[in-house]
Order: sequence, then C-alpha cells, then structure tokens
Amino acid sequence: MKQIKIILIMATAVFCFTAANAQSTKTKNKTAVADTVAYQCPMKCEGDKTYDKAGKCPKCNMNLKAVPKPVTALYQCPMKCEGEKTYDKAGKCPKCNMNLVKQQAKNATENHNGHNHN
Repeated sequence: MKQIKIILIMATAVFCFTAANAQSTKTKNKTAVADTVAYQCPMKCEGDKTYDKAGKCPKCNMNLKAVPKPVTALYQCPMKCEGEKTYDKAGKCPKCNMNLVKQQAKNATENHNGHNHN
C-alpha cells in the first residue's frame, strides 16, 4: 500500500511540473509574437503611427491591422554562437557573453554586382 501511495505522489508531481512548463512556454511564445507585431489603421488616418495593442483607430474607428514592426538595427554575436540569430538591441550574447555587434543591412543588388551566376 505504501508503494502505491509513493507512486501516485510521484506521478502527480511529474504531471504538475509538466503542466507548469507547458504553460510558461505558451506565455513566452505570445510575448515573442507581441514583440514583432504592431497595429496600424488600414486607412493610414494617422500616417505611419502604430500601436502596441489591437483595437480601433481613434480617428475613423476601424479595426487596427497587425503589421510587422520595422527593425532599425540588427545585432549579432561575432562568434555566431547562435547561428544567424539577431537581436534588435545591443547587448551581450546569452551563450558566450561577448558584446553583440551591429550588422549592416544587406542590399540584394549590392552582393551580386560584377559576377555572373551561370
């Protein structure tokens, strides 16, 4: 009887930890999406003004449309610890703790002038 009670307690503990981990993963994903999306009036009543939350345009009362946030600068680890992962703010690499460096915006025509891909 004692063994069954211990097994049930262990199973309950594993279930609780799994459920808590799944819940925190869902929250992180929602935050990541919120950091990359802005909301804007489809009629551009207020020009290029954007909002952080969905809602209605204060001028024309239309539903705001989700648009990608413009990224002004990209930063990346010089050691490429995380592959091609980039960040929108300067800081330190979470893996190797080196300072992130600003990346140049690449123009598609800039890289292909002067040579042929035949």
